[in-house]
Amino acid sequence: MKNKTLRREYTSRFYEGNRVAYFVMISVAILLGVLNLIFLWLIQQLVDTVSSIPGSTKVGVLAILAVGIILLNILLKGFQYVAQPRFFQKAMIQFKQFTFVKLTRKNIASFRSEDTSVYLSAFSNDLATIEANYLGIQYTLVFNIIWGSGAMLLMLAYNPVLTLAAIGFCVLPIIASTAAGKHLEEAEKKVSGENAEFVASLKDVLSGFFAIKSFRAENAVLDLLGQSSIAVESAKCRKRKISVILSMLGGTAGLMAQLGTISVGVLLALSGFGITPGVVTAFLTLSGAVISVIQELPELLASRRAALGLVDKMARTLELNVRDEGKDIPNCLENGISVHNLCFGYEPDKEILHDINITFEAGKSYAIVGNSGSGKSTLLNLLMASRHDYKGAICYDNTELMGISSKSLYELVSMVEQNVFVFDASIRDNITMFRDFPTADVDRAIELSGLSRLINERGGDYLCGENGKNLSGGEKQRIAIARSLLQKSSVLLADEVTASLDADTAYQVIGDILKLDGVTRIVVTHALVESLLKQYDGIIVLKDGHIVESGTFADLIDKKGYFYALYTVAQ
Repeated sequence: MKNKTLRREYTSRFYEGNRVAYFVMISVAILLGVLNLIFLWLIQQLVDTVSSIPGSTKVGVLAILAVGIILLNILLKGFQYVAQPRFFQKAMIQFKQFTFVKLTRKNIASFRSEDTSVYLSAFSNDLATIEANYLGIQYTLVFNIIWGSGAMLLMLAYNPVLTLAAIGFCVLPIIASTAAGKHLEEAEKKVSGENAEFVASLKDVLSGFFAIKSFRAENAVLDLLGQSSIAVESAKCRKRKISVILSMLGGTAGLMAQLGTISVGVLLALSGFGITPGVVTAFLTLSGAVISVIQELPELLASRRAALGLVDKMARTLELNVRDEGKDIPNCLENGISVHNLCFGYEPDKEILHDINITFEAGKSYAIVGNSGSGKSTLLNLLMASRHDYKGAICYDNTELMGISSKSLYELVSMVEQNVFVFDASIRDNITMFRDFPTADVDRAIELSGLSRLINERGGDYLCGENGKNLSGGEKQRIAIARSLLQKSSVLLADEVTASLDADTAYQVIGDILKLDGVTRIVVTHALVESLLKQYDGIIVLKDGHIVESGTFADLIDKKGYFYALYTVAQ
């Protein structure tokens, strides 16, 4: 029941506000099916009239009817020309928007725990299949049902005995093709899964291209990519084989029905059952229509069922790990962030952070330092709710992190990471993230983040390129800082933002962060520069997941402990 309800929630997006176009499209399919039946009746009457069968309709009347049918067919095709593309367009736009909204409901912790290649496959391969095999065949299904069932009724009206004989010839192949159709759904899901694996491999190759070339690992990577590609194409091959089997079974049903129908028709005609030439002509055409529907219908229904299976898969994926609970809190930090007895490990029994206790006072600046692997970035990520499986407590103004709604948290806290993602859009759009802000607020964020020179030289409409390839590392970091300032975050977390920058640029970026008044700044840094370290209100020193020291720069230097050793080595 739950799965059906979820499916209805998703498929309803195709039709919401789109029912007029859908109604017109389906009505055209129904009317064209009926019109074809009338046209066949017209042919039967015309053949009987030419054969001088008593009671036949006059040729003049038939000619007028034929012209009317042609004109009506043109009119209906015109309605289809307008309604069908419009229905498809709006249906896919609404469905994509709905699924995009569902995707954005996931918080950082949820998203990081999932495989993004599943989404890449779902929004490319799966959506294309859903469009083709769910939306795309609805018109064809309705037309075939009207055309086939109407043809069957007309056949019964002409000669019930011959009709029942034709039905009997088709029963077994229909059952066989319907059974094979279930395998098509499984094959479609297999293709989707293998495609997700291939997309994941391809994404790794593109992201790690520099490392691949540097270590001359092309052949090994080609083998891995080749294996994934083979798996995808093998799954597609199996799906095509099932489609061929379905087509073969449908074709067999058609041949059996056609040969059987002709044989029985000849016997009835020879036995003097009063079948006219027009009826024989119409019957053969009608039986051909029924045969055609029998050939197509099982595969159409199987494709539709497979597409709905992909809708179910997408729905389950998008509904997984969605966390909407939690209360809203003010977007301004009043007291600070307190961490109590925090313990965490990415794997069971392998703790990375051990019994962390620290308080970050509101409005102050803090540096987190330590050797690689000491847990600095892990601590910062936990403050941003990247994971919920920690022990202990992380409190923002006395409210535990896991009790805060994602919306409130992301309004309160911004994070600047080492690798800042920049869209292939203008500098200004990358700062505003395509949202509308007062010009004065944008200009202030540009000035405080140190972007004024870049804007003056290149202009706010300058395109940053794919993932910011037209910008330097420092310029991308400043864009991230400007984003934080623009949304007026009360807390700014910065994770190794200077790791890939030269010394001068790194100094400028950290200096810009430290100048931000009224913002709680927590910076993970490896750059132990005295003039910068002196500006922090506090320095937290981590070693093997423990806080071993904390205090101001002067305090830690005077202690001549672990920090003193780190600082001395770095000079």
